[in-house]
Amino acid sequence: MTKPQQNKEQAILKAAEREFLTKGYAGARTTSIAEAAGVTHAMLHYYFRTKEHIFERILDEKMRLMSESVLVAFGQPGLPLPERLRNGIERHFDFIAANPDLPRFIVNEVLARPDRYECMQRSVRRIANVLMLDIQRELDASAARGETEPMDVRMLMLDIISLNAFPFIAYPVIVPLLGDLAADRETFFRLRKQETIEVVMRRLMPRNRRDV
Repeated sequence: MTKPQQNKEQAILKAAEREFLTKGYAGARTTSIAEAAGVTHAMLHYYFRTKEHIFERILDEKMRLMSESVLVAFGQPGLPLPERLRNGIERHFDFIAANPDLPRFIVNEVLARPDRYECMQRSVRRIANVLMLDIQRELDASAARGETEPMDVRMLMLDIISLNAFPFIAYPVIVPLLGDLAADRETFFRLRKQETIEVVMRRLMPRNRRDV
């Protein structure tokens, strides 16, 4: 593929990403994507045969980026467990901050079209299979030494994902409720990232040391 062709393809994908994330799959229109990308509707269909094809390309790319980001952060067995988890939390949070509409988009698409869940599940499973057993072994060894509380890695990962993703999903709703705390978006999310780290680190701590 020549460079001009690559540029046009990337322009289509960038425009399509904005269209899908703001309007959802059902509301997105290929005519709007073509117009935003500066190409004809026929040219869009030349590069990507259908709306479904464009959607799958974008979803696969986002899942790939998330996989790489999370794996790089959590997949550092040479680090002490708390530092490894801290890095993972920060990297996962930063990925969502760079793609703030993605969590809400994924939830909405799964609810609207449950058949998409299997596709997303396959992508998530690739991450989980790499991480879960390794981190569970570290958690078990750390608990045996009395350094951390015994826990199921699946519950820990669910805590991290929930704490990181929820503020982005619910931000439009919680802003009026939180007042000045959420008035400055950048400050609010910086505080949320630190809060998530502190909550998880405290969760790791043995119960008899939490109030020390």
